[in-house]
Amino acid sequence: MSAPKKVVLAYSGGLDTSIILKWLQTEYGCEVVTFTADLGQGEELEPARQKAELLGIKPENIYIEDIREEFVRDFVFPMFRANAQYEGLYLLGTSIARPLISKRLIEIAKETGADAVAHGATGKGNDQVRFELAAYALNPDIKVIAPWREWDLSSRTKLLEFAEAHQIPIAKDKRGEAPFSVDANLLHTSSEGKVLEDPAVQAPDYVYQRTVHPEDAPNEPEYIEIGFEKGDPVSINGEAMSPATLLTKLNEYGGKHGIGRLDLVEGRFVGMKSRGIYETPGGTILLEAHRGTESITMDRGAMHLKDQLMPQYAELIYNGFWYSPEREMLQAAIDKSQEHVTGTVRVKLYKGLASTVGRWSDHSLYSEAHVTFEEDAGAYDQKDAAGFIQLNALRLKLLAARDKRLSK
Repeated sequence: MSAPKKVVLAYSGGLDTSIILKWLQTEYGCEVVTFTADLGQGEELEPARQKAELLGIKPENIYIEDIREEFVRDFVFPMFRANAQYEGLYLLGTSIARPLISKRLIEIAKETGADAVAHGATGKGNDQVRFELAAYALNPDIKVIAPWREWDLSSRTKLLEFAEAHQIPIAKDKRGEAPFSVDANLLHTSSEGKVLEDPAVQAPDYVYQRTVHPEDAPNEPEYIEIGFEKGDPVSINGEAMSPATLLTKLNEYGGKHGIGRLDLVEGRFVGMKSRGIYETPGGTILLEAHRGTESITMDRGAMHLKDQLMPQYAELIYNGFWYSPEREMLQAAIDKSQEHVTGTVRVKLYKGLASTVGRWSDHSLYSEAHVTFEEDAGAYDQKDAAGFIQLNALRLKLLAARDKRLSK
């Protein structure tokens, strides 16, 4: 690959990406544009601007953007229409943020005339795949630089030595080894590495940042009502909210009641297994409420087919194929299934659990007249079931007769 002339760097303002920024300048002698995204990670982003300026980045080349609404509306909500869970448990909080970051990197590269983008993902994880597959899907001619796969800064000591040699400020708490690595956005927090690497050892309580311990959660349950339109949540307790505002509010409810903790050993796309501690308080409530709405508004056949598609859809997101035609095809089918997923769900929040306790909708398929144990006024003729059973039993009876004949 020829040396890039201008690079757009996904920049957090932290030590690692600051080292990458300076490394790009010294290794390639190129101009660097920084992009810092506010995805709801809960950190002040203005220091990233100051750090970039300190490292010689022109003010016009520093992009700091609040993209929380786009993140939730165009990425999180479409994913939740599918009830997507990777390996049956993980709500894909890190995975779903990467295609949006990549999208903005490519858009900024076009705006600024940059010929390359760069990220701080390591060569062992999934994020390198997600960033780069998305980037190439959006611009097949873009150069992608992954310093962790290229440089010889192979230890924490070498990283700190590089930082000191290039006058990169090092916070006091960064000189020692961090006890674990954290990725955060409005949907979740993800903690990995160091004290969490032995999957046989329970995670220390201090790892959890967004949720109280379920044992310390309030002793009284709390009830909330979430309104849905076409599969997306639109209100809490009757109050209409924007996507990011709604998820933020659900996070508050979930955090207060210790909801959404997950200790998972997962299969990375690159082949190894890793252990992660995830907190997805609002997302866990949202998943429960969405399924509650679907339960009374979706046809059985459509719901069961969607549930069969979900693992493949979740795996595509986890593996970085958000911009693939197969994900878009599945999304079209999923979105079609949500046309009548409109209604309200009452959810009970208590000691780490979110439980649906009521649901109602003008689009409901639930017919009390058909299921009642009382007089149904002719809504259902129970005699019809006899023929239904006989037709469904026919092949089973033929199989049993054959097996009986052959066993003699």
